[in-house]
Amino acid sequence: MAEWKGDDIEEDSVVEPETDEAGEERAEERLAKVRGELSACRQEKQEYMDGWQRAKADYVNLLKRLETDGRAAELRGTVGAVETLLPAFDALERSKEHGEIPEGFLAIAKQIESAFAALGLTGLGEAGEKFNPAFHEALGQDPAESVETDDTITAVLEKGWKVGETVIRPAKVRVAHWG
Repeated sequence: MAEWKGDDIEEDSVVEPETDEAGEERAEERLAKVRGELSACRQEKQEYMDGWQRAKADYVNLLKRLETDGRAAELRGTVGAVETLLPAFDALERSKEHGEIPEGFLAIAKQIESAFAALGLTGLGEAGEKFNPAFHEALGQDPAESVETDDTITAVLEKGWKVGETVIRPAKVRVAHWG
């Protein structure tokens, strides 16, 4: 292959634009071709942009769903563990109320109580509070002493429990009824 040397070009040579009719037609054809290619490139760019934006939205939605599913799985695990331990805890609580619990079991009851507190477990149902069907299950009625005490809890038959906003077990209660 021969090497090009700049001195092979005449200094006087000037490229003249074609001015004849055939040259104008070729220029218009080339211009139309370039415009068509530009339009195709713009359309392809928009398709790529749309695809990228959809992929990005899908990714963001996936992250949100994974976070939500993770929290739901954690809550299901907590609820499952608490439901398994509640009967034993209830038995310990009933024994404490009757004073029939040995000293060693009191320590176990305190450990379970602190484990429940660490899991975010809160008790439901206290005598004197307003009855709420979302948290309480009415098993009977007692006469109310006044209108103000109507629809309040008179006795807690079995304590209820919830974790966060999830009710694990509603409290079984008796409710005051006026009239």
